[in-house]
Amino acid sequence: MTTTTRARPQGGPPLLAPALAFGVLTIASAVLGATGTRPDSTAAEVSAYDLGHRGLLDLLAFTVFGASIPLAIWAATVYRRQRKLGVTAPGAAIGLAGGVLAAAALAISGLATWTAAQTADAGAPALSRALTSFAFATGGPGFVVPLALLIAGLAVPALFLGLLPRWVSIAGLVIASAAVLATFSLLTPALYPLIPIGRFGGVIWLVLAGVLLPRDRHRAR
Repeated sequence: MTTTTRARPQGGPPLLAPALAFGVLTIASAVLGATGTRPDSTAAEVSAYDLGHRGLLDLLAFTVFGASIPLAIWAATVYRRQRKLGVTAPGAAIGLAGGVLAAAALAISGLATWTAAQTADAGAPALSRALTSFAFATGGPGFVVPLALLIAGLAVPALFLGLLPRWVSIAGLVIASAAVLATFSLLTPALYPLIPIGRFGGVIWLVLAGVLLPRDRHRAR
């Protein structure tokens, strides 16, 4: 005797949990890195800082790397949720790709910071400077630009299908636009302020979207 079961679409775990975890770790990394060196710091300054703050750098690396995990979970979950809500446009897949790229960039940035801490006593300022620059590039524009794809990948379908309040979708598009423009920070430091706009604006938006995005079509507006 065989029993036929009808599979029900699954929307995945609640979006709020990974969004909050990502937000807490992102804010923690910002606090830990607030007193660190800047992209325009000299090799000698970076080397001296790394040597004197190895423990702090280890903790910073942990929080940055750790933030990549809930971000990847959020990206995968929101992709599945959009499919359940009937989103068939490429935006959902674009958002998933952006989320994976953003999480990977964040993980690499954390690992680069950890490597800088482990090699701080090597007495090689050029190496310290290179690792710090790489950590900034991957954790700065390398992170917020694909994060823009994740945000836009949800905001655009949500705007057309009414899955989120209109103002939330528009706010997401504004944040995503600023984050995309952070690409040009690789050409001029004048655009460095766009990086924290994309990062922290993105954190707030992901939490908000995680609360407001319906779990199924019956709850969709």
